[in-house]
Amino acid sequence: VQKKGKKLVIIFEGRDAAGKGGTIQRFTEHLNSRGARIAALPKPTETEEGQWYFQRYVAHLPSAGEMVFFDRSWYNRAVVEPVMGFCTKEQYETFMKEVPSFERNLLSEGIILFKFWLNVTRKEQKRRFRQRRKDPLKQWKLSPVDLASLDKWDNYTKHIDKMFFATDTVDAPWTVVESDDKMRARLNAIRFVLSSLPYSDKDEKKIGTVDPRIVFRAAAVTGLTKKDKDDKK
Repeated sequence: VQKKGKKLVIIFEGRDAAGKGGTIQRFTEHLNSRGARIAALPKPTETEEGQWYFQRYVAHLPSAGEMVFFDRSWYNRAVVEPVMGFCTKEQYETFMKEVPSFERNLLSEGIILFKFWLNVTRKEQKRRFRQRRKDPLKQWKLSPVDLASLDKWDNYTKHIDKMFFATDTVDAPWTVVESDDKMRARLNAIRFVLSSLPYSDKDEKKIGTVDPRIVFRAAAVTGLTKKDKDDKK
């Protein structure tokens, strides 16, 4: 990326406690910080709320030779915001119509885009919440939004389905990563990116094979991942 002046964006989405932050840490821990940035945006300011929705995300896009890892992204408006009542119905519908064009524009500007959805089961999510509540090193991760999401599982699932149906495109597909097993999820997400990109001295044997049981394309027709289907049975 740095040698050839490429621009790389990887976004990490998923339910609360799906392991987004930890996965990003494993991606970046051995990268040169001059060329790799993490964008974890806080709640929008009053000024940002009055801007074009994508504007504050555009400000964090990479320049030539940079990689940016989004810990949550513009897809907040596809799932979290409508479920939690942080946006209006009109704002949500406008976003869903605009986002495919927005991402095509990113691609036309030479940005390489990966969209990861980290999929965690309901049982594992609850276990991680309990762990956060007890662990003094992880208590800061447990937010009011996290706790409120426990009773909104089905509503989250509905909006995830809609998001996949509308935004899992040929140009910018969603890649689902089953993240109940954190180590396997992280390794296979890294393998997927390395396998997808051309670079000097690439060694497929060292990268290893991506496990199709852990990493797979989102189902564009139904929007449901396999694990979500199993949970509903």
